[in-house]
Amino acid sequence: MGRRTLAVVCPVYNEQQAIPLFFARIKEVFRKLPERYQARLYFIDNGCTDDSLDVIREINKEHPNVFVIVLSRNFGYQAAMETGLRLAEGDFYVMIDVDCEDPPEMIPEFLAYAEQGYDIVYGERLDRPEAVLLKSARRLFYRILKGVADDNSIMNMAEFSLLTAEVRNAILEDSTSYPFLRSSIGRIGFRRKNIPYKRQERIFGKSHYNLVSMTIFAVGGLLSASTLALRLPAYSLPFWVLAMILVTVNAIVSPAAWQIPLLLFLGSMFTGFSVVATGLYVARIYKNGLNRPNAIVRYQLSLLPQSETDELLRSAEASVSKRSLR
Repeated sequence: MGRRTLAVVCPVYNEQQAIPLFFARIKEVFRKLPERYQARLYFIDNGCTDDSLDVIREINKEHPNVFVIVLSRNFGYQAAMETGLRLAEGDFYVMIDVDCEDPPEMIPEFLAYAEQGYDIVYGERLDRPEAVLLKSARRLFYRILKGVADDNSIMNMAEFSLLTAEVRNAILEDSTSYPFLRSSIGRIGFRRKNIPYKRQERIFGKSHYNLVSMTIFAVGGLLSASTLALRLPAYSLPFWVLAMILVTVNAIVSPAAWQIPLLLFLGSMFTGFSVVATGLYVARIYKNGLNRPNAIVRYQLSLLPQSETDELLRSAEASVSKRSLR
C-alpha cells in the first residue's frame, strides 16, 4: 500500500500572529507521523484583511506541503470549511481551527482510531476556559439541538474531527446554501469514535465570535438541522383553537372588557409565528434554488498542489465548452 494523504483544513480570518504559532505545533505533529502518511496543510483565507496571506506564503516557501485557498470575501466559518473540504485532496481529512483551542497534538490519536476502522473520529468538548454563563448557553444549545434535530445529532461535537474520504464525499453531497457540518456529520451515520478533551486557551488574540454572532450561528444551526419551527404551528393548532373557543364561550356567558383583546392576541400570536416560521424556511428554499456556490475562490491568489490545479483548470475548460455549445 502506498502513502496515504492526510489533508488538514484550517480556516483563518485575520490571524497573522496566530498562524506561525499554530504552524510550529502542527509541523511537529506532521514530523512525528508514520512515514506511510503524507501530510498536507490547507489554510483557508476567509477574506483576511491583515497580512495572514503573506504569512502563509512565507511558510509555503520553506514547506511545500502548505497550501492556501483564498476566498473573495468572508463567507463565514462553515462555508470556508466546506470549501476547504471540497478543494483539498486526501485519504483522510482533519478540520481544525488556527487558534489551537483544539490541540493539533490530538491528530495522531485521530489517525490511530481511523486505522482501527472508524470513519469519523471527533473531539468531544467536555470543558472550555470561558465564563460560566457562556458554558451554560453552549450546553443548552447542544441539548436543544439534539432534542429538535430531524436526524441524529452528536452532543458536544464541533468541527474538530477526522473524516475518511468516503465521509467527506457524503457530506459534500448536501446541496444547501446554509452548510452546518456538525449536523451533516450526525445525519450521514458511519462508524464514529469520540475522544473527550478540554478546550485550551487561544494561543494569540481574541475570538472573532461574540454573543451576537454566536446567537446567529445557533439559530442558523437549528434551522439547518430541524424543521420543528415549521411543524410547530400544526402541532399547536388544536391548543390555540381550544383556547380561543374557551375565551369566546366565556365572552358569551360572562362578557368582560379583556376578552376581545385576548382573542386578538391569541389569533395574532399564532398567525405571526406561523408566518415567520414559514418565511424563514421559504427564504432558505429560495436560496438553495439559486444553486449558487457558498464561497468564491480566487484561484490566481491561491496555492494548491499541481494535480489539483490541473483538475480545476480542466473543470473550468469543460464548463466553458458546455456554455459555448448551447
